[in-house]
Order: sequence, then structure tokens, then C-alpha cells
Amino acid sequence: MEKLFKAPSEITEGFVEIGKNKSNSPAFRLLLLGILAGAFIAFAAEGSNVAIHTIASVGVGKALAGALFATGLMMVVITGAELFTGNTLIVVSLLQKESTWLKMLRNWGIVYIGNFIGSMLIVLFIINSNQFGFSAGLLGGFSIKVAAYKTGLTFSQAFFMGILCNWLVCMAVWMASAAKDITGKLLAIFFPIWLFITSGFEHCIANMYYIPVGILAKANPTWVAQAATLGVTPEKLDHLNWGTFITANLIPVTLGNIIGGSLFVGIFYWLSHMYQKKSTAHVNVDNLVQKKYDSAFEKAK
Repeated sequence: MEKLFKAPSEITEGFVEIGKNKSNSPAFRLLLLGILAGAFIAFAAEGSNVAIHTIASVGVGKALAGALFATGLMMVVITGAELFTGNTLIVVSLLQKESTWLKMLRNWGIVYIGNFIGSMLIVLFIINSNQFGFSAGLLGGFSIKVAAYKTGLTFSQAFFMGILCNWLVCMAVWMASAAKDITGKLLAIFFPIWLFITSGFEHCIANMYYIPVGILAKANPTWVAQAATLGVTPEKLDHLNWGTFITANLIPVTLGNIIGGSLFVGIFYWLSHMYQKKSTAHVNVDNLVQKKYDSAFEKAK
């Protein structure tokens, strides 16, 4: 009977080929698929905010948000869209010398830009849809509150929560690749993403929706007034801007996401399953060369 999932070593080997293909994808294709992935994650962020904006309990709200947010990564993985945080796993292909630093960074740069474009499309659509008028503008106020919280983090807080986030996100991607059917992939994605959102960790692409939509929502006095009832002070509101979006959140969270995915998932599993094989292969090649040399030497005598 055929196995319904891949062994850990098979998963690692598979990511060598996946990374190689992603590294060599045409730029236009990467950009388009990056836009789609950014939109999918923004949809997940938007939907989770709608679901929890009237829930007073932070724990219950985050647990519900996590259950919904997993849909974003499901759409990314099943449809083959390109998500920056998942693409930190290209490092496996790099270590196996099936990719290069230049190709990996090219992929990351194009996909990151595409993700931002996709996220901003959803931001603009949501702002102009007047969805934030839900609950007498409370949804708009809640969205401002979320954005203000994220830009109020210290650099180190955002950085470490970025590491923790993408460790779990890449585990979801890693485990999904083990499944050979869609049901298995969906289940593999659901639980790590549910855990990451419930824990309140920071995802740079999700924040491309959460923070810009809060910044733009500041232009509406009703939403600002509702944000004030949720504890957003004038100082916090003033601190929420495009500059702090980049310096206080996007930069540290992106750096943390890179480390969380590439180091704690990609590199750790490569060292566990591929490094020893690679070393053994080198030894075997060296032995073969030595045998041929010895044989030629004997003939020469």
C-alpha cells in the first residue's frame, strides 16, 4: 500500500528541487504569483479582523482569528502562489548548491515586492468598500488599534516575534509538502498557522495589510473615535505612520522571518538529512579518484 505522506528525508530532498525551480523562475511570473500571495494573505488578515472586532477576550479573539487566517496560506500553497516568508526555504537548495545567493535574493526581492502590491490592492479595496463602517465604525477603530499596536513594538520585540512566526509558518509549508493529497496539505497548514496567530507573532506580509489599512483608516473621524474607545491614545495614533510601519515593524519583522524560516527550518533540516549524505558523497568520490590513481600507478609500474 502506498504511503500517504513523505518521510522527513524525502521532504528535505524535495525542497532542494523546489528551491531550484523557484530560483530559476522568470521575474514576471514571480511578480504575478507574488501579487496573488500578498492578496491571499491580506484576505486572511481582513477576514480575521472582521470576525474578532467585537470580541472582548483577547485569547478567544486570537484563537478565532487563527482558525480563519490559515485560509490565506492554504490558498498560497494549493494554488502555487509565491510567498516571501515560505520562500526563505530556498536556503535548502542554496546549501545543496542547486541555487546561488544571487538567485535566492532575486527571488526574495521580486516576491516581496509582489506580496506588497497584492496586499495594498486589498487595503485599497477594503478602505473604499466602507466595510470599516461595520458595528457603527468599530471595525475601523479595531483595525486602527491593531496597526497602532504593531508600530508600537520595540525593534527587538518585533524581531523575535518575527522569528517565532516564520518558524511556524515554514513548518506549515514543510509539513504540507509531506502530504500527497489536498486534505493532508490543508490539515498540515491549519494547526501551525492557528498556533502562530493565536500566539500573536509577527508576519511581515500580513503586516503589509494590517498596518497600511490602519494608517489609511486614520482619515475617518468616526473610526478614529472608535479607536479611542479601544484605548488608542492620540500619541499612539500619531506614532502610526508610514515611517514607523517600515522602521518599527517591517524591517525587524522581515529580518526575524528570514531567520525563523531559513535557519530553524531550512538549515536545521538540511543539516539533519542532507549534510551527512553530502559529506559521504564527497568521501565516495575521493575514494573513487584514489582507486583510479592507484590503478593507473600500478599499470605504469
